Amino acid sequence: DLFVFMHIFDKGYEKKRSKLLGAYLPHPPGKSPNSHLTFKRSQSAFVPTDFKHGYVINESLAETVIVIVPLLLSLCPLGLEASMAHERRPLMAPSASRYHRRRSSGTRDERYRSDVHTEAVQAALAKHKERKMAVPMPSKRRSLVVQTSMDAYTPPDTSSGSEEEGGQGEGTPTSSQGSISMEHWITRAIHQGSTTSSSSSSTQSGGSGAAGRLADVLAQTHVENHSAPPDVTTYTSEHPVQVERPQVSTVPRTTPKYGNAELMETGDGVPVSSRVSAKIQQLVNTLKQPRRPPLREFFVDDFEELLEVQQPDPNQPRPEGSQMVAIRGEPLGVVTNWPPSLEAALQRWGTISPKAPCLTTMDTNGKPLYVLTYGKLWSRSIKVAYNILHKLGTKQEPMVRPGDRVALVFPNNDPAAFMVAFYGCLLAEVVPVPIEVPLTRKDAGSQQIGFLLGSCGVTVALTSDACHKGLPKGPTGEIPQFKGWPKLLWFVTESKHLSKPPRDWFPHIKDANNDTAYIEYKTCKDGSVLGVTVTRIALLTHCQALTQSCGYTEAEIIVNVLDFKKDVGLWHGILTSKGLRPEVICPCASSAEALTVAIRRPTDDSNQPPGRGVLSMQGLSYGVIRVDSEERLSVLTVQDVGTVMPGALMCVVKPEGVPQLCRTDEIGELCVCSIATGMSYYGLSGMTKNTFEVFPMTSSGAPISEYPFTRTGLLGFIGPGGLVFVSGKMDGLMVVSGRRHNADDIVATALAVEPMKFVYRGRIAVFSVTVLHDERIVVVAEQRPDSTEEDSFQWMSRVLQAIDSIHNVGVFCLALVPANTLPKTPLGGIHLSETKQLFLEGSLHPCNVLMCPHTCVTNLPKPRQKQPEIGPASVMVGNLVSGKRIAQASGRDLGQIEDNDQARKFLFLSEVLQWRAQTTPDHVLFTLLSSRGTVLSSLTCLQLHKRAEKIAAMLMERGHLQDGDHVALVYPPGIDLIAAFYGCLYAGCVPITVRPPHPQNIATTLPTVKMIVEVSRSACVMTSQVICKLLKSKEASAAVDVRSWPPVLDTDDLPKKKPPQLYKPSNPDTLAYLDFSVSTTGMLAGVKMSHTATSAFCRSIKLQCELYPSREVAICLDPYCGLGFVLWCLCSVYSGHQSILIPPSELEVNPALWLLAVSQFRVRDTFCSYSVMELCTKGLGLQTESLKSRGLDLSRVRTCVVVAEERPRIALTQSFSKLFKDLGLHPRAVSTSFGCRVNLAICLQGTSGPDPTTVFVDMRALRHDRVRLVERGSPHSLPLMESGKILPGVRIIIANPETKGPLGDSHLGEIWVHCGHNGSGYFTVYGDEALQSDHFNSHLSFGDTQTVWARTGYLGFLRRTELTDASGERHDALYVVGALDEAMELRGMRYHPIDIETSVIRTHKSIMECAVFPWTNLLVVVVELEGSEQEALDLVPLVTNAVLEEHYLIVGVVVVVDIGVIPINSRGEKQRMHLRDGFLADQLDPIYVAYNM
Repeated sequence: DLFVFMHIFDKGYEKKRSKLLGAYLPHPPGKSPNSHLTFKRSQSAFVPTDFKHGYVINESLAETVIVIVPLLLSLCPLGLEASMAHERRPLMAPSASRYHRRRSSGTRDERYRSDVHTEAVQAALAKHKERKMAVPMPSKRRSLVVQTSMDAYTPPDTSSGSEEEGGQGEGTPTSSQGSISMEHWITRAIHQGSTTSSSSSSTQSGGSGAAGRLADVLAQTHVENHSAPPDVTTYTSEHPVQVERPQVSTVPRTTPKYGNAELMETGDGVPVSSRVSAKIQQLVNTLKQPRRPPLREFFVDDFEELLEVQQPDPNQPRPEGSQMVAIRGEPLGVVTNWPPSLEAALQRWGTISPKAPCLTTMDTNGKPLYVLTYGKLWSRSIKVAYNILHKLGTKQEPMVRPGDRVALVFPNNDPAAFMVAFYGCLLAEVVPVPIEVPLTRKDAGSQQIGFLLGSCGVTVALTSDACHKGLPKGPTGEIPQFKGWPKLLWFVTESKHLSKPPRDWFPHIKDANNDTAYIEYKTCKDGSVLGVTVTRIALLTHCQALTQSCGYTEAEIIVNVLDFKKDVGLWHGILTSKGLRPEVICPCASSAEALTVAIRRPTDDSNQPPGRGVLSMQGLSYGVIRVDSEERLSVLTVQDVGTVMPGALMCVVKPEGVPQLCRTDEIGELCVCSIATGMSYYGLSGMTKNTFEVFPMTSSGAPISEYPFTRTGLLGFIGPGGLVFVSGKMDGLMVVSGRRHNADDIVATALAVEPMKFVYRGRIAVFSVTVLHDERIVVVAEQRPDSTEEDSFQWMSRVLQAIDSIHNVGVFCLALVPANTLPKTPLGGIHLSETKQLFLEGSLHPCNVLMCPHTCVTNLPKPRQKQPEIGPASVMVGNLVSGKRIAQASGRDLGQIEDNDQARKFLFLSEVLQWRAQTTPDHVLFTLLSSRGTVLSSLTCLQLHKRAEKIAAMLMERGHLQDGDHVALVYPPGIDLIAAFYGCLYAGCVPITVRPPHPQNIATTLPTVKMIVEVSRSACVMTSQVICKLLKSKEASAAVDVRSWPPVLDTDDLPKKKPPQLYKPSNPDTLAYLDFSVSTTGMLAGVKMSHTATSAFCRSIKLQCELYPSREVAICLDPYCGLGFVLWCLCSVYSGHQSILIPPSELEVNPALWLLAVSQFRVRDTFCSYSVMELCTKGLGLQTESLKSRGLDLSRVRTCVVVAEERPRIALTQSFSKLFKDLGLHPRAVSTSFGCRVNLAICLQGTSGPDPTTVFVDMRALRHDRVRLVERGSPHSLPLMESGKILPGVRIIIANPETKGPLGDSHLGEIWVHCGHNGSGYFTVYGDEALQSDHFNSHLSFGDTQTVWARTGYLGFLRRTELTDASGERHDALYVVGALDEAMELRGMRYHPIDIETSVIRTHKSIMECAVFPWTNLLVVVVELEGSEQEALDLVPLVTNAVLEEHYLIVGVVVVVDIGVIPINSRGEKQRMHLRDGFLADQLDPIYVAYNM
C-alpha cells in the first residue's frame, strides 16, 4: 500500500509540501507537514522532505528511511531504505521559512486549491454581474508604466528552487491537469449539487462548456455601485468597466463635460471639466455605497476623541459544547529488541546488514544516482565523528568538544552527505544545527539565521565538497562572513578529505538521555529565528512512535519526493488509475515544537471514508465550529490529519490568554504532552516557558495534568472519534475587528480569482499591519510582465470582492510588484516578514497599488456635532466667561509712553523726510548690498529727498497726474523703489508696490502684474529702464494685451528740475498707499492704508524695537507688501536708523550673504522671511566651520525676526538656531512676528520683554476647537510658539468666528484686533466690499459691543503666562494656530493643512514637500518625490497609514509629483488652492495618482 502522507490543511487537501515529512520527522511545523511520504512494500514510494528539518527516524525495525527523517528513520532499527527522488537544484537549502512561512506558499501551486473554494469564489463574483464598475483606475505617468512592465525579468522561481526556471516549475498546470479542471467540478456541481467535490483542479478556466461560460461571467464582474451615479466616464454605459486614464500633459485642452462637471467648481467659481475631477466624482459615488455597518459603541481615547471600539455582535455564534477532555493516543508498545538509542540502531544495522541499502538518491528521471548502505553510513559517520573531535584545533585546545553546537550546511540534492554528517555529530555527541545554504551575503532572513548560530555559539560549519565550492568567495578565495553571522570554520565531510580514525578509537554509544540531540531552526511570524532543541530521548521516542503508527517493518522502502512538483492533481488524476486507492492517502500534522502532532494510519476497512468537515467560514472567524449546510459559499472544507500519536496526550486550549481548555465546538491551539516533543527554544527561557511548559486548565482553574504540554502552533479541534483536525496556524492568524482570519485562506480565495493570467500562483503574501488600533489585511502578489494595467486593476478589484464576499472582511491594501522581486526564502517561497518589513518602510516598489481604507476602517471617531452656544446672559459676569478670564490682551498704550520722538509731531511721512533732509542731510538711511556683499548704492536723507522731488516733478509733467491718482511701482527690490514711493507722496499720488515679472517666466508672472495694475486702477506705471523694455518685449505681448497698459514712466531718466511745490495732504485719514497681495488661498486683495495708520505703524515698530538714528538694521525681505514693505521703505525715514537692504533673490547666488552682512555691519536687529531662513539652513548646513574661519560672528544679534502671516514654523526656527549657535547666535534671539491683511503687524518680538514661550497642545482637541495643554512628548502633542510680543497700541480679543461672542483664556477662536494701524478697508474693483466689510469693522455680539474690531481670519488663543513684561504686568502670550480659510472641515472637525503635511513628510525619506486640500469632502494629498519614479507607489500606503493613525482621516486621493510642482509664494507659503486648480485641470503631470477606495 502506498501511503501519501499529506498535511491536510486549511483547505482540505491542499498539501503543504515539505511538510510531509512532517510525519516523520521531528519536524518543524512549517516544514514538515507539507510533505508527501508514501510508502510501499518493496517498491519505491515517496517521502518528500526537506531534510534540514525534522530529523528523526525510526528506531526500531530495519526499514529504509526517509531522509532525515528519513534519515533518521532509516536507521532506525529498521533497516528501511530511503530512496530520494532528487531533482537537480541549485545549491540551495531548504527553507528558512518553515513553519511560519507558508513554505509551500512559495511554490506549491496546488497548495491553496480546493475546488470548493474556487467554485465559491466564482459564484460570489458572479453575483456581482451586471453591476457597474465604479472604481477609478489610478493614473500613471507613461514612463512608469513602461519601466515596470519592460523590466528585465526572470520568471519567479516557483519550483522551490529547481534549476529549470520557467518550465513547469512556475506553476502552469500541465495539460492533463487543465483538462480535468474546471469542467470537471462544474459538471459535478451541476449534476450532483455537491459543493464539496474533491478533485483537485487548477483554476484555469480553459475548459469548455460550463467553464467557458463562467469565464464570460467573470469577465463582466464589477464592483457594485448602489447609488448608480451618472456615468462619469467618457464611455457609454455599454462598457461599464472602463475608466479613462488621463493622458498626461500640461497643454490645456478642451475636454468633454462629464456627468457632474457642472456641479464642481474651483475656488473662483469656475466650473471644472477635467478628467481628474470626473475620477474624483466617480470615487465619491463609489464611496456612497453602503459599507459594513459602523460599530455602535465608542471608547474615549484620551477623553478627547471618540474612537469606535468593536462591540460583540449579539448574533455572533458562540461555542455551546461541553468542555473538551484531553485525548490520549494508543500506548507506545515496548518491543524487546528495540535499540536503546538511535546511534545504537545505526551500530546494529551497520554491523548486522552492512550491505543493505539505507538511502538511494534518484535523479529527475527516477534513475538511482547513488546508494548509501548501512555499512557505509556507519563507517563514514564514525570517521566524521573522529575528525570533528580530534582534527579541528590542537590536541590541547580542540575546537569542538562533546555538547558543542555545529552547523550543517548541505544542499537539498545531497541527502547522503547530510545523513553521514548528521549521524557523525550524534556519534561525536556534538549538537548539529541544520540550516539552509546561504547563497548570497544578503539572503532574506539569512541574518536571523546568523543570530541563531551566534547565540548557539557555533564556530564550525560542516558542508559537502560541492556545496563548499559553490559558496560565494572573497578576492583571496576565503568565504566571506555573511551579514549577521559569527565567524565560521568551514569543514568538508567527504571521506577523501578525512583522516582515518585509529584502530582503538570508538565512539561512545550510550542509551538515549536528556542531552540535546539536535537543534532545529524555526522562523517566527516577525522573521526572527529560534532554535528548537530536541533531546536524544525525544528523538528515539519519536522514531518509535512513527514506526508504531505506520507499522514499519524491516526492509520496507519509503520514497521521499523532495520537491513534489507534480501537484496533488497528479496523485488523484494519474496515480489513481494505477491502483492508488484514495483511502491510502495519509495526511499528518507536525510543528517544530511538537514534532509529529498527528498522523492518519491506513485502515483495513477500505469502506470507511476519512473524516471531513464543511465548516462555516463565518463561524471559524469567531473561533466556533459550525457545520455549514445552507450557505455553501463561504465554507472551509477540512479533512482530519489522523489521531493522536502513540504515547501522547493532546488537548485544545484558547489561543490567547491563560491556557484554558476549549469547548468541544471551539477552535483553539493544539497542545501535546509527550516525551517526543521539542524541549526548549535554545537560550530563551521565557519563551520556552510559554511554549514548552504549558499547564492547560479546566474552567475551574485546575490543571488537567501534572506534566507540562507543548504548544504546537497549530489551530484546530478534536472531532468525533478522536480525529484531529487542523484549520490553520497561529502564525497565519490575523485578528481584524475581533474576528480571526487565516492568511492561507485569504491566499486561497485570491488565487481562485483566475490568477494565472495576471499574477503568479504561489507568489502571494498575506499579512496584517496595525493601523489605528486594529489589524489591517495587506495582500502582495507578483504580477506577470505581460498583463496590462487594466487587466491587473480588474483582477485586483475582483479579488477585493471575492475576499469581501467569502470572508466578510475588507482588504486594506492590495499591491502588485514586478515579477520575481519579492524577497525569497532559500527554497524559493516568499519571505513573509521581510516582505512586510519592506512594505512598512516603503521599499517594496510595487507597480500597482489599490488601497481600500474607506471600506475597511470602521472604527473612526464619530463625526463631530457642533453644540449650540450658551446664551450671552448666562455667560457674562464682569470679565469672566464661564468661569474663565476673557481672552484679551494689549501692547503698551501709545498715549502713555513719554519719549523724545521728534517724528511724532508730523502727521505725514513725507514731512518727516523733509525734516530729516534739513536737520541731518548726510545721515545715511539706506544701503543696498550686492550678491558679493559689497555696497551697491546708498541714500542719505538729502539724496532721497532730492530724488523724490524729481520723481514728483516727472509725475506731474509727463504723467499729468492729479492728487489721489494711483501709481503702480514695478521695481526690483532696491533703492529706486524707495525713491519712487516718496516721489508719489510728494506728488500727492497713491503708490502701489508690485513685484516685477520674472524675465525667465513671463508667461505666468506678467499676468499677475497686469491684474494688480488693473484692479488697483493705476493711472500710470513707474519702473526702471530694464523692466520697461521687458514690458514691451515680444514675450510680454504673447502673455498679455500690451496695448491696454496705462502709460509707463521710466525713472532712470529723470528731469533736472524739481516741482513747483510739494503736495501736503489736507486730512491724515486720506489714503497714503495701497498694500496688494495674493493670499495663500489665491485671493488678490488690496488693503487701504491711511496716513494716520502708516505713521502709527512706524511709531509702534520704533518703540518695540527701540530704533534710533544710531542703529543699523539688516533687512532680507521682499519689499512688496505687509511688514516687509514697511520695514524696507518706511521705518528708516520715520526712526532715522540705517537700513541695510539685502534682496532675498541674491541669496540664491550666495546663501551666506545675509549672515555675513549681519556680522560685518555688527547688526543688532535683523528681519528675514521663512524662505530666507530655509535657504540658510539647507545651503549653509555643512559650511558653519568655514564661515567661522571667515570671521562670521552672530553674537551681537539680539533680535532676528521672521516676518510671517502664519503659525510659527517651530521646526525651522529651532534648526536654524541650533545650526548657527556655534557662530554665536543666541537661541533666544530668533523669534517670529505675526501680521495679516487687516493689520500688517500685530506681534513682533522687540528688544525688551520675556523670551517667546512654547506650549504643547493636544492636536485632537484642536480639531474640536479646544485647547488642551499637554506635556512635551505626549502622544498627539503639537508644539506652538508664541508669535512675538503684542505691539504698542494694539488690543487683541479672541472671539468665536460663528457667534462673534468673546471667548475665555486658552480657548481657540478667531483673533480680533483693535489698533491705530489697522488697514481702513479693502480696495477692490469688483464692488464686493460689502462681503468683506466686517473684516475691518466687526462688533462683539455681547460684552463690549461698542469697540470696532478687525477680524484677522486666523485662529489662535491667548494665554496669560507667569512671566512679567517690562511694565511689571503679567505677560499675555498670543499663539497663532492657522488661517480660517485654509482650515479644512472634515467629518465635522477642523483640520489645519500644515499638521497633516508635517505627518506626511515624516513618513518617508523621499517625500520632499507635501500639500493637502479638500475636494468634495475627500482629502487630497500631493507629495513631491525626490528619487526614482519606482518609489512613487511605495508612498501611497505610507501616506494613507500616517494620516489615519495621527489624524483619524481617510485620504481620498494620493498624488505623487516631481519636485517643485507645489507652488510657493514669495513669503514661502504653499499656494494650496492654485495646486488644487492645477490638479483638477490636469496640469500637474503627476507621476502617479492613487484613488483610495
